[in-house]
Amino acid sequence: MQTASGSALLALRLTTLLLVFFIVRLPVNDLLRYGLLLGAVIVIFTSPVTVNGRRWLGALFAAAAIFAVLTAWPAPRLDEGYRFYLPGSRADIEASTPPDVARVLTQQFDAEYPLQAGCSGCDAAACQKADASPSPRNGFSADAIYDRPLLSRRTTGIGFSDPVHLRLGDINDLTYNRLDNWCRGIQRFNRDRNSLNLFDRFRFLFPLYLTYQFPPDFVGSQLCWRGTMMWPRGDAGYDAIEHKTMDCRALTSADAGRLIYAISIKRGERLAMNLQANSTVEVRRAVEIGMVAAGVVAVLLLLLDIKLRALRLPVTLVGLALLLIAIIDINFIGGLRPLDDGDDGFAYEGYARRMVQSVMNGDLVAAFRGEESVYYFTPGFRYFRMLEHFVFGDTYLGYLSVMLALPFLVLMLFRRFVSGTWALIITLMFTAVPLGVLFGSSLTQYIVWAARGFADPFAFVLLFTGILLIVPRSDDEDRPFAATAFAGAVLLAMATFCRPNLLLASGVMIAGACLMAITQRQFTRLAALLGGFATLIVSPFHNYYFARSTVLFSDNVNQPETLLMSPLDYLKAAGEILRLDFGGTHVLGAFRQISAWLSGASEFPGMIPLHAAAIVVLIRVSIFGSKFNRWLRLIAFAALVQHGIGACYVTRARYSLGTWLLTVLVCAAWTQIEGLHLFDRYWPGLRSRWAQTRPLKWVGAAIGQIDTKLNNRAFTA
Repeated sequence: MQTASGSALLALRLTTLLLVFFIVRLPVNDLLRYGLLLGAVIVIFTSPVTVNGRRWLGALFAAAAIFAVLTAWPAPRLDEGYRFYLPGSRADIEASTPPDVARVLTQQFDAEYPLQAGCSGCDAAACQKADASPSPRNGFSADAIYDRPLLSRRTTGIGFSDPVHLRLGDINDLTYNRLDNWCRGIQRFNRDRNSLNLFDRFRFLFPLYLTYQFPPDFVGSQLCWRGTMMWPRGDAGYDAIEHKTMDCRALTSADAGRLIYAISIKRGERLAMNLQANSTVEVRRAVEIGMVAAGVVAVLLLLLDIKLRALRLPVTLVGLALLLIAIIDINFIGGLRPLDDGDDGFAYEGYARRMVQSVMNGDLVAAFRGEESVYYFTPGFRYFRMLEHFVFGDTYLGYLSVMLALPFLVLMLFRRFVSGTWALIITLMFTAVPLGVLFGSSLTQYIVWAARGFADPFAFVLLFTGILLIVPRSDDEDRPFAATAFAGAVLLAMATFCRPNLLLASGVMIAGACLMAITQRQFTRLAALLGGFATLIVSPFHNYYFARSTVLFSDNVNQPETLLMSPLDYLKAAGEILRLDFGGTHVLGAFRQISAWLSGASEFPGMIPLHAAAIVVLIRVSIFGSKFNRWLRLIAFAALVQHGIGACYVTRARYSLGTWLLTVLVCAAWTQIEGLHLFDRYWPGLRSRWAQTRPLKWVGAAIGQIDTKLNNRAFTA
């Protein structure tokens, strides 16, 4: 098979991926199709791609044929709607639902949330505002972006043991933030913090009712439920049917086209439903999934020269990452968890949902505004979350994909500066060994914050990818690629747009790369770097366009609750020391800030000596390390400057994750180049004796064999 190489290879891989998306169709919001997509991505980026025209025509024909068949003859779908029952919506609910349904809803709500329960911990004005808060007539679902459902969305089936598994995106609408101040004791959810409760950690508590409409295709199916259902009668009325345990009822021709309601208001009753579809519907579902799977496989076999051996490492890394994610928060894998009140993640998701609706309404200006005329914090992440809903519907599979890519980025980045064996060992430890949390170098920490919807893990992934693209491989030093440099600079700009505190590291990387381009007279590369990073102008442009504000990024950068020790405060602390005032305000403040900073992402004071030694290594490599690779020195200096955030601003574990990982990179390279020689000088022969012990010999041989067999160009590009 004749295959492509270089930039043509990347272009053909991306085209192949587009064909796969064309077959699985958007939004990719279920685990079956996401699994196909994930497998396809692994195969595409580890296999050569053909340039044979006939094979490409065959792949295009297969994708188009499957798309046409599934468009003309899709599996039957039912309409599903949802609405939260809130006091401010009562009048509209009573007017828009059948009288029998409205009566049961009101009775259950008043019994469960009586007004005399008062407003615990809030004032009367807050109570009135809460009771006046409405809910949309049909909840908005990003699953319906490319559809026109009668209700909230259309789906092929029903199956949940708790409404939290329904992926009701409006549970994270900004309207429902800070519910602690609401009346009647209303809560959105409850979380079981037992670490062993992996599959049923969240309990949905928001007052809710669901609406279903079944087309005639579903006649003969069995609808099973636990809880309260409102089933239509022949006289246009409704009967309330309550099941204490799962029980079923057949759908008849009289039920087709009529609305059926399910109620989830009683906190002591967990609504659960399951649809046992008739054989015709089941067969058509199987045919649809089978055609999608067959289409993806056909495209991959036609266009790729698949080597099974090359799949071992990526499958291992993805498998380890998925196992870790399942332990931390299994809802991150295809679910949609209720985000915590007051968290930044809640705000980003709330912004994104409203921006999606603005796009769907044709108001692109409102979508670009992003719910703020002047960004208050973390400007760019809301746009990623918006795009995520267009691709993955009401799931967080986009962010999950970013986290699954992180181990590969770590492997590729470390391979630039340390041996392949070392890079592989560090990557496996980063992915599978939680001990790295002590030094901020464990995938665990990234997943914890990503699952809560925070922007920091995403921004650091952009930073790592940008660095990887800007730093050339050793064999490309004399052949700089302007397109790669431009893409890397754009990613550094995006990282800064998502987390403005990364301007220190990204700015140092861009400045250093530009200086190297000038000294080597690589002016095309220089223009690409400057042009790519100039895309960061989108942030100040937004603030000026919508508010005539000159704020560059976000408005909270200089607020006292975030900027705890400015450089001026450190000068004042130095003055107090010179006056022998060791108990001075600024001296004590500096001591507290430095201790918190050097405690690292683990926030464990016992790590201060090791972190301090790592800072010394950064200084050694960046400032006094003329014998080290110039790109390594630049990364060391970028990490050192980025540590200034920890030295000056409020310390949060998530702020410094990527900073400490870059520090690990520099320390690993220093250890291999210089540290081991120093060790052998002071303890000659000790390292050799350790290497001869049976456990280390076995581990070394295993890692060496893996590195030899799995060394694939795709992970060093």
